[in-house]
Amino acid sequence: MLTPVVDDDGAPFWEYAARSELRVQACAEPGCGELRFPPRPCCPHCHSFDSEWRRMSGRGRIWSYVIPHPPLLPDYAAQAPYNVIVVELAEAPRIRLVGNLVSGPDAALNSVAVERIRIGARVQVVFGTGVGDGGDGPRLPRWVLERP
Repeated sequence: MLTPVVDDDGAPFWEYAARSELRVQACAEPGCGELRFPPRPCCPHCHSFDSEWRRMSGRGRIWSYVIPHPPLLPDYAAQAPYNVIVVELAEAPRIRLVGNLVSGPDAALNSVAVERIRIGARVQVVFGTGVGDGGDGPRLPRWVLERP
């Protein structure tokens, strides 16, 4: 299974995810405070290099989704059909994260029936390791329906 490529700017995101916290980079310049994702060294609004990581509620809504046909990578074929969703964060609607809608933190990618996925559905973040990695992989933000 794929694992995230961690760079210097995004490393804190994955460190917080390992602690089951969803945090987003924010400008630390007084008077700005804009949230940004993906993480980057400079604020695109005020051009400050000062940043901090703000904890998010982990709530959002499905903004878009796709069911890959056929699975693009051989390791994913056994879990097809599976979903890839784009989640718009509740407190930061301009920020959208990509993940999977699952029935629980360590559930298989195909654990939610395709027919249950709806744009606009409310979701909550959970953190789990990739199925099949023996629990040794990074904790990934995944999503469960708020009302299953």
